[in-house]
Amino acid sequence: MNPSRNFPLMRSLAIASVVLLFDQLSKWWALSNLKLGIPEEVLPFLNWLLLFNPGAAFSFLAQSSGWQRWFFTVLGLLASAYIFWLLRKSQQDKLLSFALSLILGGALGNVLDRIMYGAVVDFIDLYYQYWHWPAFNLADSAICLGATLIVLTELRKTFGKSSQPL
Repeated sequence: MNPSRNFPLMRSLAIASVVLLFDQLSKWWALSNLKLGIPEEVLPFLNWLLLFNPGAAFSFLAQSSGWQRWFFTVLGLLASAYIFWLLRKSQQDKLLSFALSLILGGALGNVLDRIMYGAVVDFIDLYYQYWHWPAFNLADSAICLGATLIVLTELRKTFGKSSQPL
């Protein structure tokens, strides 16, 4: 086994691990310093607000009877396994690997929350006047950034190609 051949994969896993670590440390901070449901103003458009989301994005299925905890846990683990497979397959594309690493770290962070707390720990509350974006966390941010990078990369590949005359 050639260690240099595995370096890109190890780099990707290290990035995912850093995302996971910062996500879990930030949630530990939120759980240790914030009171559930009580906003603490940070900036005129940002609060720290500790909430638990038993559902998915935008609290989808949050009001269900509890089955969603294990459904989203299994879904997150399956998605993580698929992302790991994609990472192994696409190590030559550094930007794609970086994006997938962000998504992997974020997905595992939220899976850990579901296992430990039965819900995802959210604590970032962005708002404008009375309009609030749904609360989120660093894992969610990493997932969104990774997905955005993948979309932008694909758009660049698609529209960056020279068009051939008809």
